[in-house]
Amino acid sequence: MLTRRAFLQDGVTEKSASSHARPEKKPLKARKKLAIIATIWKYLSHAQHIGDRFLVGYPRGGKWHRPAMDVVSLYVDQRPEGDQSESRAKEFGFKVYATIADALRCGGDRLAVDGVLIIGEHGEYPTNAKGQILYPRYEFFQQVVDVFEKDGRAVPVFNDKHLSYSFEKARSMVQASKRLRFPFLAGSSLPVTWRLPPIELPLDCVIEEALMVGVGGSDAMDYHALEAMQCMVERRHGGETGVKSVQLIEGEAVWKAGEEGRWSKALLESALSRSDTVKGLTLVDARPQDLVCSGELPRLVKNPAAYFIERADGLRSTLLMLNGAVGDFTFAARVKGMPVPQSTQFLLPPEPNVAYSACLALKIEEMFEVGRAPYPVERTLMVCGILDRCLDSKMKGHQRLETPDLEVRYRAPKEPQFCRV
Repeated sequence: MLTRRAFLQDGVTEKSASSHARPEKKPLKARKKLAIIATIWKYLSHAQHIGDRFLVGYPRGGKWHRPAMDVVSLYVDQRPEGDQSESRAKEFGFKVYATIADALRCGGDRLAVDGVLIIGEHGEYPTNAKGQILYPRYEFFQQVVDVFEKDGRAVPVFNDKHLSYSFEKARSMVQASKRLRFPFLAGSSLPVTWRLPPIELPLDCVIEEALMVGVGGSDAMDYHALEAMQCMVERRHGGETGVKSVQLIEGEAVWKAGEEGRWSKALLESALSRSDTVKGLTLVDARPQDLVCSGELPRLVKNPAAYFIERADGLRSTLLMLNGAVGDFTFAARVKGMPVPQSTQFLLPPEPNVAYSACLALKIEEMFEVGRAPYPVERTLMVCGILDRCLDSKMKGHQRLETPDLEVRYRAPKEPQFCRV
């Protein structure tokens, strides 16, 4: 007969035995395999900045972070002097393939990767009449989609910067991602880099007017500035509803437009107050300047440009490209219910580390890990359209152009997506 004492003793013995038993090992999670499709891979190229984050890791949350995924294949379109593709492949144990299809299939006959990075920036490519460098991002993407369709499986795709220089091509890329139902992330590092101060406009706030200040050459750097502005204004009440008209003007017409009130001097002052690279007297004797009221801007900026974007819901937003006055990207907006303009700088730490690329790598990694883009690809599509049509305006004598085709609608993510640690 089993007594209570015997039952308890047996229970203790069994518990003791189980407590000393080796815990059952959980199966290791398979590391995801990535393919990189790039125009070039050399020192300070975008492929090097982003690709190396997945090879060696990057700082994240106060420690060194190594993504739980491996680059297993690479395709490079060009191999200029200083090419690093073969040396990286030898060091990290992946292969450089001759075609995009082979890179995605790792030399086999079926899709063999879990994620694709298309990095079509830098390299020697022709330029069209609008000054756009004809990087083959669309062509790369189409070859990736061709593999997806033939092999009956699709995986998440990241596309660096523009989707394409052509809005029509960019739109077809987004449509393909919807049709095949794969996560698609694209764009610039500016929306996800640190902000000084670290502000985010409240979701569904009423933005009365917005102004962005940028620097750099047309097409490449204007795109960064436009997308930085877009990530702020998309949070307005009703979300993004599209763009009604655009106009790009240059030279003296920019200052005249300011005098006429087409862009806000108060918002420009607020945006410039966030810059820590003010030129002019600052470079000579470190004397701070009020560039708006001192009359210094026309002297410092030899060829200003203003991008006027009229949204379908009535919001007026302006990008001022002010090469010679500042060296960074800043934003300001008047928001209903807030007594002063909301303004910030999009922080871009210097070369060669360009730590802001780690902020972008974090978002790419997040998409590959969870199978969902952290913010809508429509943001990038919207900016591709704005830039393409603004350059049309320039080509047509700086005319204001109606843009019924830019009816791009989407909602901003609820949570802030920029780096805060």
